[in-house]
Amino acid sequence: MSDNNAKPDLPDRLAGNPRSPFFIEECFQHQIGIRLNGKERNDVEEYCISEGWVKIPSPKAKDRWGQPMLITLKGTVEAYYV
Repeated sequence: MSDNNAKPDLPDRLAGNPRSPFFIEECFQHQIGIRLNGKERNDVEEYCISEGWVKIPSPKAKDRWGQPMLITLKGTVEAYYV
Protein backbone atom coordinates (compact mmCIF):
# COMPACT_ATOMS: atom_id res chain seq x y z
CA MET A 1 0.00 0.00 0.00
CA SER A 2 1.49 3.35 -1.03
CA ASP A 3 1.57 6.39 1.22
CA ASN A 4 -0.19 9.27 -0.56
CA ASN A 5 0.90 11.77 2.10
CA ALA A 6 4.63 11.24 1.46
CA LYS A 7 6.36 14.57 1.00
CA PRO A 8 9.29 14.91 -1.41
CA ASP A 9 12.62 16.01 0.04
CA LEU A 10 13.12 19.74 -0.16
CA PRO A 11 15.89 20.60 -2.64
CA ASP A 12 18.90 22.77 -1.90
CA ARG A 13 17.48 25.49 -4.15
CA LEU A 14 13.80 26.12 -4.84
CA ALA A 15 11.92 28.92 -6.61
CA GLY A 16 8.24 29.83 -6.44
CA ASN A 17 8.09 31.18 -10.00
CA PRO A 18 6.89 28.50 -12.48
CA ARG A 19 9.14 30.00 -15.20
CA SER A 20 12.26 29.32 -13.13
CA PRO A 21 14.37 26.18 -13.76
CA PHE A 22 14.40 25.69 -9.95
CA PHE A 23 10.58 25.41 -9.68
CA ILE A 24 9.50 21.93 -8.55
CA GLU A 25 5.72 21.60 -8.54
CA GLU A 26 5.61 18.52 -6.28
CA CYS A 27 7.15 20.51 -3.41
CA PHE A 28 4.43 23.16 -3.58
CA GLN A 29 1.64 20.65 -3.06
CA HIS A 30 2.53 20.96 0.65
CA GLN A 31 3.05 24.12 2.67
CA ILE A 32 6.73 25.12 3.02
CA GLY A 33 8.25 27.21 5.81
CA ILE A 34 11.49 29.20 5.56
CA ARG A 35 13.65 30.51 8.40
CA LEU A 36 16.41 33.04 7.76
CA ASN A 37 18.80 33.54 10.68
CA GLY A 38 16.25 31.91 13.01
CA LYS A 39 13.34 34.17 12.00
CA GLU A 40 10.28 32.93 10.12
CA ARG A 41 9.87 34.50 6.64
CA ASN A 42 6.56 34.42 4.76
CA ASP A 43 7.59 36.43 1.70
CA VAL A 44 10.35 34.24 0.21
CA GLU A 45 10.22 33.75 -3.58
CA GLU A 46 13.40 31.67 -3.91
CA TYR A 47 16.01 30.19 -1.57
CA CYS A 48 19.36 28.39 -1.65
CA ILE A 49 20.45 26.60 1.51
CA SER A 50 24.06 25.83 0.51
CA GLU A 51 24.81 29.41 -0.59
CA GLY A 52 22.86 30.92 2.33
CA TRP A 53 20.43 33.36 0.66
CA VAL A 54 16.76 34.01 0.06
CA LYS A 55 15.11 36.31 -2.46
CA ILE A 56 12.11 38.41 -1.49
CA PRO A 57 10.03 40.76 -3.67
CA SER A 58 10.72 44.47 -3.48
CA PRO A 59 7.72 46.41 -2.13
CA LYS A 60 7.79 49.03 -4.92
CA ALA A 61 10.33 48.31 -7.68
CA LYS A 62 9.08 46.41 -10.75
CA ASP A 63 10.92 45.04 -13.77
CA ARG A 64 9.91 45.88 -17.34
CA TRP A 65 7.29 43.09 -17.38
CA GLY A 66 5.63 44.36 -14.18
CA GLN A 67 7.04 41.63 -11.93
CA PRO A 68 8.47 42.72 -8.56
CA MET A 69 12.25 43.02 -8.43
CA LEU A 70 13.83 40.52 -6.04
CA ILE A 71 16.05 41.52 -3.12
CA THR A 72 18.66 39.02 -1.89
CA LEU A 73 19.07 38.55 1.86
CA LYS A 74 21.98 36.47 3.15
CA GLY A 75 22.25 34.31 6.25
CA THR A 76 21.49 30.84 7.56
CA VAL A 77 18.57 29.37 5.59
CA GLU A 78 16.38 26.57 6.90
CA ALA A 79 13.53 25.08 4.80
CA TYR A 80 10.93 22.69 6.18
CA TYR A 81 7.38 21.45 5.64
CA VAL A 82 4.75 23.00 7.91
